[in-house]
Amino acid sequence: MSSPWQAIDDFEAALCRYTGAPYAVALSSCSAALTLCCEWHFDQDQGTAGLVVIPKRTYISVPLAIMHAGGYVEFHDDEWSGVYQLNPYPIWDCALRFTSGMFQADQMQCVSFAAAKILGLEQGGAILHDNQDADLWFRQMRFDGRTPGMEVADDEIVVCGYHFPMLPSTAAALTLRLHHLPRHNADQVREYPDISTKRIFK
Repeated sequence: MSSPWQAIDDFEAALCRYTGAPYAVALSSCSAALTLCCEWHFDQDQGTAGLVVIPKRTYISVPLAIMHAGGYVEFHDDEWSGVYQLNPYPIWDCALRFTSGMFQADQMQCVSFAAAKILGLEQGGAILHDNQDADLWFRQMRFDGRTPGMEVADDEIVVCGYHFPMLPSTAAALTLRLHHLPRHNADQVREYPDISTKRIFK
């Protein structure tokens, strides 16, 4: 009997074929994807928490993900469409973009599968990337620090992970939806309020 987690592997492989990304890491949300990407890059900076510049009109979970990862947020009054970078890091919020061949080399692109998104279901997200070292770390971090394929009793847990896995049932449903998705999809448009005025960011 195959593992129910095979559905995750199958969905990730389908994401790679569709987007052109060498690696795809399926997660519980796009916010989880942003959190892991930020934490990875902050750790690469010798543990120095990074200052991240983002537009002041975006979804509230983006600056919160940066802060949860140990970073600091600076808001700019930037116009954007579909995607924007978490400057100066090669991390992109792609929650409003999902189309074939969208992957860009040397970048980490965080996509959303929430209900209102292009490949929408109930919830979910993924990191599209090409960093082999980061890939294993992402997979450990999304599932309680566990090494993929190992029983917890036999695993030497070495990272303080999160519980960010995508459910196999979600992955299976998304794989079917992706099979029927058009090859090219226009960016979504959302009117976000200015979140820089919120008390938490003062």
